[in-house]
Amino acid sequence: MSTTTIQRRRFLSLAASAALGTSGGAWAAGSDKPEKEEVKIGFIPLTDCASVVMASVLGLDKKYGVKIIPSKEASWAGVRDKLANGELDMAHVLYGLIYGVHLGVGGPKKDMAVLMGLNHNGQAITLSKALADKGAVDGPSLAALMAKEQREYTFAGTFPTGTHAMWMHYWLAAAGINPVTGAKLITVPPPQMVANMRVGNMDGFCVGEPWNQRAILDGIGITANTTQDIWKDHPEKVLGTTADFVKKHPNTTRAVMMAVLEAGQWIDASLSNKMKMAETIASKSYVNTSVDAINQRILGRYQNGRGKSWDDPNHMKFFNDGAVNFPYLSDGMWFLTQHKRWGLLKAHPDYLAVAKQVNQVDLYRSVASAMKISVPKDVMRTSKLIDGVIWDGKDPAKYADSFRIKA
Repeated sequence: MSTTTIQRRRFLSLAASAALGTSGGAWAAGSDKPEKEEVKIGFIPLTDCASVVMASVLGLDKKYGVKIIPSKEASWAGVRDKLANGELDMAHVLYGLIYGVHLGVGGPKKDMAVLMGLNHNGQAITLSKALADKGAVDGPSLAALMAKEQREYTFAGTFPTGTHAMWMHYWLAAAGINPVTGAKLITVPPPQMVANMRVGNMDGFCVGEPWNQRAILDGIGITANTTQDIWKDHPEKVLGTTADFVKKHPNTTRAVMMAVLEAGQWIDASLSNKMKMAETIASKSYVNTSVDAINQRILGRYQNGRGKSWDDPNHMKFFNDGAVNFPYLSDGMWFLTQHKRWGLLKAHPDYLAVAKQVNQVDLYRSVASAMKISVPKDVMRTSKLIDGVIWDGKDPAKYADSFRIKA
């Protein structure tokens, strides 16, 4: 056997041992061979698809005995449907989308799985140049303008239960604007955001990079806040699939997780790797934009479109010594609290039970252990968000009900 094959088998058997609580290193079925060697993974043209794409481009998938086939998708609704019907095996996908499907919100109900986080940070709230010219450059000044010049204000997210819709809702509410009664929220696929703002279809949007930077480069928008301003090191995209896929293809699932984890490590490892990643994913096959729309913000070099520039230490990260990738139960629960807050869920779910069903914590730990990646001891983490409210996952129903502005 080749060294690579031996190395892969050692990784996979160690992962199996950890997952099964055995020490012999053998799979229950007696083989570590991936059940499905070609894995079709959907992605949307966004900077944060990078670890999935680079796992394929760098050939890291082959190291673990699988072939990742990245599949460029047009919208999150399309990703949802193709995951549910099996056209896609896995996807680079919105955290809240997976939870929505699991509970039957925003589409048919199907048991889903969050395998690991793909990135923290790196999205933004963009306001139109027209609003900025009238002084609306952040939440409070937007609220003041909306109170003074009353009309219907339209803002866009990328999917009703997704991360961007929740960041937009949270940000507006933190500024005293009710996103349900005081504004109109629409859904627009990420690559179409800039074109829609150009023709005046919305006053602001929340989306992943590079589309916020693209709006600045094209002179049609300004960055009001980054999402790391809303929640430092917030969860963002995940590697998601159906619960059925994990059950039927456990070896394949582990192999893909290892390849994508290693790609995240590679991206975060150096400046030159980040630049190579930017050049790769800017191409037509992936994000289809100019390299300069991607390569500044992934290095933490920000400008807001109004003459201010700064270095942001909390820029998009893909690994960060494993902190990015661990599927904290509290992260999944947070999205459920916001779905309840904004009326997407009519009653409180069993927050912890749902998170335990969806987030594959034991599976992730087994993979991380085999790769010698550190994992946190606690499945909950504590964060303070932009409005000063602390989220720790301890009393999710009380937290969801505690907001003054809600549906």
